Amino acid sequence: MAKIDIKNFNLAELEQFLSGKGKERFRATQIFKWVYQLGATTFGEMTNLSKALREELEEIARISSFTPATVEEGSDGTRKYLFTLDDGEAVESVLIPDEGRNTLCISSQVGCAMACEFCLTGTFRLTRNLTTAEIVNQVCAVRKDADIRNIVFMGMGEPLHNLDNVVRAIQILLDGNGLQFSNRRVTVSTSGLVPEMAELGKLVTVNLAVSLNATTDELRDRIMPVNRRYPLKELLRACREFPLPSRRKITFEYVMIGGLNDTLEDARRLLRLTSDIPNKVNLIPFNEHEGCGFKSPARGAIDAFHKYLIDRNVTVITRDSRGGDISAACGQLKGRMEKKCNPQEAVNHEVHE
Repeated sequence: MAKIDIKNFNLAELEQFLSGKGKERFRATQIFKWVYQLGATTFGEMTNLSKALREELEEIARISSFTPATVEEGSDGTRKYLFTLDDGEAVESVLIPDEGRNTLCISSQVGCAMACEFCLTGTFRLTRNLTTAEIVNQVCAVRKDADIRNIVFMGMGEPLHNLDNVVRAIQILLDGNGLQFSNRRVTVSTSGLVPEMAELGKLVTVNLAVSLNATTDELRDRIMPVNRRYPLKELLRACREFPLPSRRKITFEYVMIGGLNDTLEDARRLLRLTSDIPNKVNLIPFNEHEGCGFKSPARGAIDAFHKYLIDRNVTVITRDSRGGDISAACGQLKGRMEKKCNPQEAVNHEVHE
């Protein structure tokens, strides 16, 4: 019988698991601290547990961990990790340095079902959800290399399409006996799954980022199929209703694609759509990748769009392209590694997708 991975449990679930085995509930807190604060990978290391309990746990449970299959570091300090999963699938995490405040971008799925036209991960399609342990282990593995200040669920996959495991992972991230992140330092991004946005807000307190990328339903329907199910009116209503702690703002992510959504008229519509929502805007110049017909925007278009919003008191950040020399855009390293392993299969994949 396969052993239970205790990293799939939040603290309350671990208490329940141990209680069901006739053990004291406080043992869960001890185990949590050993695993997430002291980095234990075996029960044998947990010296404040009795030898009998440690041996019993070794028989029925395990503590999973990740070792990166590949790590690439860019000239700007951006570090890309590729992790191979137990079933041979792979996911990526990216560590982005910023004046000592490292941000880790983590994945929530193998592939993605959202099929956004501009996104490389979408070309892999959805293979499966990551388990809670597989989400948390990205953080645990990278923390061995670097101090992490912020966590963003902006890697491979749509986090709210894997809501249960993402919420459980967030609970472990925020737990004072777990990874001890402040909820101000955890951000979940979504392409716009409206019912799941409401559910996320009920279950955990985190920052929300919404991948907007278009200011009309016509264009958003084309480049983001999720919009056909939850059009802009519904999405923006869900943003207004999302429970935000005092002085927090929703982040609207806006991938600027040359000649498609980068005009001043787009900027005007963006302002009209979001003016009654506490927000900040992340402008993300499109990162061209093989097999995609979209183009990066001109520098002048980016600057004009940015200035239009700034002049109207919108908080705007134009995100620098990071890790370009290491394929840091989501899915690029995975795609390149697949080509190395099976060049013909990768070519066929690109042609048919």
